Amino acid sequence: MIALTSSVENRIREAGERAWPNECCGFLLGLQEGGEKRADCVLAVENAWEAGEQYHRFVITPEDFMRAEKEARQRNREILGIYHSHPDHPARPSEYDTEQALPFYSYVIVSVQKGKAAELTSWELTDNRDQFLEEKVTLWR
Repeated sequence: MIALTSSVENRIREAGERAWPNECCGFLLGLQEGGEKRADCVLAVENAWEAGEQYHRFVITPEDFMRAEKEARQRNREILGIYHSHPDHPARPSEYDTEQALPFYSYVIVSVQKGKAAELTSWELTDNRDQFLEEKVTLWR
């Protein structure tokens, strides 16, 4: 399960709407307590995929990943996961998402339909990396 503050949820939705018809992406920062992930901060990053393909792909550079790690440490937080949008597609992981993901992170996906944020889901990759399992998203604070 991952818990998001309402501010985090709103920022993810707004980022998806601003990026539409392309994909947005960024990091979820927060703390893990008793097996529950609590995200209270987002760190947006630029989708580094080539411009003409950003409508169906995103990539985060190693430099952005290092910047997120540093930002998390400075805030006494950790990277809990990654968020991105699916323009005009369901909030379900694609085959590409499965190939690129790591098992220990949450992957929040917001579907953006005709420029308006819709369904928001979260997923965890199994340890053997063969499939995503949906995880419950709750709000806190």
